[in-house]
Amino acid sequence: PVGGGMEFMFKKGNVGSVNTIKQILESSGTAGQAELRRRLEAGEPLSPEHDRSVYMRTCQKEIFEPIHGTTTGTIPSWLQGTLLRNGPGKLKFGDSSYQHAFDGSALLHRFAIKNGEVTYQCRFLDTNTYRKNSAANRIVVSEFGTRAVPDPCQSIFSRLSTWFSIEESTDNANVAIYPFHDQFYCFTETTKIHRIDPTNLDTLDWVDVSKHVAVVNHTAHPHVTQDGSVYNQAMSIQGSRPHYSIVRFPSQVLGEDRKSEKSNPMFECAEILASVKARWPFAPSYMHSFGLTDNYFIIIEQPFSISLPNMVKSKLKGEPLSGCLRFFKDEDTLLHVVERTSGKIFRTYSADPFFFFHTINQFESDDHLVIDICCYADSTVVDNMYFRSLLDESKNFDYIQAKRSRPLRFVLPLAPTAADVNANLVTLEGSQAAASWRGTQVHVEPEPLCDLGCEMPRFNYDCLGKPYRYFYAISTDVELEHPVTLIKVDTRTRTNKTWSEPKAFPSEPIFVPSPGAQHEDDGVILSALVWGRGMERQVGLLVLDASTFREIGRTVFETPSPVPKTLHGWFTSDF
Repeated sequence: PVGGGMEFMFKKGNVGSVNTIKQILESSGTAGQAELRRRLEAGEPLSPEHDRSVYMRTCQKEIFEPIHGTTTGTIPSWLQGTLLRNGPGKLKFGDSSYQHAFDGSALLHRFAIKNGEVTYQCRFLDTNTYRKNSAANRIVVSEFGTRAVPDPCQSIFSRLSTWFSIEESTDNANVAIYPFHDQFYCFTETTKIHRIDPTNLDTLDWVDVSKHVAVVNHTAHPHVTQDGSVYNQAMSIQGSRPHYSIVRFPSQVLGEDRKSEKSNPMFECAEILASVKARWPFAPSYMHSFGLTDNYFIIIEQPFSISLPNMVKSKLKGEPLSGCLRFFKDEDTLLHVVERTSGKIFRTYSADPFFFFHTINQFESDDHLVIDICCYADSTVVDNMYFRSLLDESKNFDYIQAKRSRPLRFVLPLAPTAADVNANLVTLEGSQAAASWRGTQVHVEPEPLCDLGCEMPRFNYDCLGKPYRYFYAISTDVELEHPVTLIKVDTRTRTNKTWSEPKAFPSEPIFVPSPGAQHEDDGVILSALVWGRGMERQVGLLVLDASTFREIGRTVFETPSPVPKTLHGWFTSDF
């Protein structure tokens, strides 16, 4: 048994006995699935403890000055710094409402930790989109799943011309926050990122990355390496065809004098290091994250693609981007391994089709490249994040099944030599993953790391791209008694620890190492808490011992308006 009861039927040398990704996911959560079927037959709600209202809240009043809360337990005295969080926070302008959970106006949250005390504040990101919607008192800029309310004075030609203007497209950076040296920027998947002041959440200015390097969009999850350089995967157009490109924002240029306070040489010296041609010229893959090790970049080309012709049609009709996406269930996922030194493709591997938002971590070991990914069987989860689907969740069996993600480990042999098509090319000690030749390409089959839902993964960031043991995530098996649970997974022993509380909805767990840490999990986990109905005007900061995964302390704040659930964030000890 692997990861809480999943049987992984694999024998060395017999690749055909390995479960496919879909089979692994369908066989997961056996007890939960049995209870789901019982509830379905009995006509009971399928996810009675999952309060979807936490995803549909609007902040009605910003908190400009830090407020104090009530602390129970202990906030470690060594823990000094700021936890920044980002996510959708306003769902309605006038009579028009956003339709998808990815669309709301970016709301920033700040937990400042000093001398065992915590303060909280929240501010809307002052984007061009937010200002336009506020001035018009309606949604005038389309988002991922929401069409703008059309201006009756605009002709179709006017709408088309504004679409091709970068100033007219959304700059609602509501997904994540990342540091570029001493500056912090809010990210989504467009090239417009916003700089904020981490001490008070002021929006300072914005950068259009496409003005510095020839890309048309990028992932919401760049990697920040130990030398301070930032790497991201972007899409570029080369020779009229889309390419997946790796962009570097080098930290080495920071010694140069800045032209002004707004100037940042990291953008001015940005460069494309490598590019991989998209397999389909008119349907590039959707990208949200990527992998990086000491020697390689890993670009994952999933069969969830954006139709470029349909994008043009949708803009002419004023339709949102979500309608241009399609999952090709019979097409493999491609994993492109690119050399960091040369920028050339080292090898492209194939895997059965799957959908993903987030990689967990990746590393090299004994002539193998290991990459851990939060996998779904397909992209149905994206459609199910429409609010109409969320409201229907508790009576929709297929919806709940589609949300079933699991952390899977793919092991890519870097020097495959076996000629036997039935031979397992994975020789990494202790691995139950597999790989085999399919013609001239190596096809990889993953192994599960645990039988718990897995999203928003984090780990000790000192282990980025290196062998690691632990990661932390949110389990989203919504049919369970505690539908949103924090998890700690030991990738070596395949065991896990959990934290949950009735009616509590924790955020992405962020690891902060303790001073003089001796072990990978010496430190604490920080997670922002919100609660279900009746407790909408509360927010908290939870502190767990990362080793034991037990609560050390928390601070809870009473707020003047509802607090929405956040997506991603960053902890800094510099402010």
